[in-house]
Amino acid sequence: MPPFNCSNLSVGTDAEEAPRDEHLARVEISLLSIIFLLAAFLNTGLLLSLWRQPTQRTRMRVFVFHLCLADLVVAFFQVLPQLLWDITDRFMGPDLVCRLVKYLQVLGMFASTYMIVAMTIDRYQAVCDPMVTFQRGGAGLNLPVCAVWSLSLLASLPQVFIFSRVEISPGVFDCWADFVQPWGLKAYITWTTLAIFILPIVLVVVCQVRICRTIQSNLYQKMHNEGGSLDLPPPSRASSVLGVSRARVKTVKMTVVIVLAYIICWAPFFTVQLWSVWAEDAPRETATFVILMLLSSLNSCVNPCIYWFFSGQLPKLVTILCRRLRGGKEPLRDDATVVSSFYMSFKTIPD
Repeated sequence: MPPFNCSNLSVGTDAEEAPRDEHLARVEISLLSIIFLLAAFLNTGLLLSLWRQPTQRTRMRVFVFHLCLADLVVAFFQVLPQLLWDITDRFMGPDLVCRLVKYLQVLGMFASTYMIVAMTIDRYQAVCDPMVTFQRGGAGLNLPVCAVWSLSLLASLPQVFIFSRVEISPGVFDCWADFVQPWGLKAYITWTTLAIFILPIVLVVVCQVRICRTIQSNLYQKMHNEGGSLDLPPPSRASSVLGVSRARVKTVKMTVVIVLAYIICWAPFFTVQLWSVWAEDAPRETATFVILMLLSSLNSCVNPCIYWFFSGQLPKLVTILCRRLRGGKEPLRDDATVVSSFYMSFKTIPD
């Protein structure tokens, strides 16, 4: 079993390995099953709800749609293959499937990360340079989205050449990578951490700081100029201006929460990966390491909940579903109310 087989960056350089911990394997299988079902259900529901609103496809909803699509790639081509891999203990498939799985696993990570970056840059332009955003028009051909998918498809190509189906012991094959010793594995893990996590997060944080400063400055100036005093309410025209600002502030807040969720879910994963290759005394295959890396995939489950929360319908629908699960007698109008509310809720996602 390759070191850190639970990760999508699982690699192997040693032919000798410790016996599999069956108890830990059962924990992995249980967690991956839950994560896959949640990610598939939530993102599929969100994707369908956005697809059924062709007239509501603003720029922000286009980013939400494609981020949801990237999360589905993570669910079906990262979490699901790893789940099957843990069940069988070995990769069961030909060399072509091995290379394709490794390619798609990293593709989902690149696409999800860079879509968050593109969404943040779009919010930066909407707040800090609104005239450029206005001239850009609607959400017909979204060039940033096309750029994200193109870059992700290209950046994932090395996986096809790094990983292959190899014989790790007489008659035993697995999907492994054979790196140049002693620096190959360190270079691979460090590069993926920089490209998928550190550099995107730095760019996103810089944009968010400038967005917050711009919003704070603009709100102060509008209230001071229109109201005459910070202690007096602004007149009606200022209220309408501030209303537009609040709509954009809402999308900025949603983007901030998405970024924070991404950092919380993926920081332990990349920390463990770096520790495992740069520290000679780092533990291997411990339960803590495995669970930390497994929980990184929770990000694909969290994102739809964030969208739903900012639509304003999450508390209401959770309350209705909880009453239903407890056997409450409150009518749900043929159970279509929940589904209808789910679809209608995303109409309130601002641009």
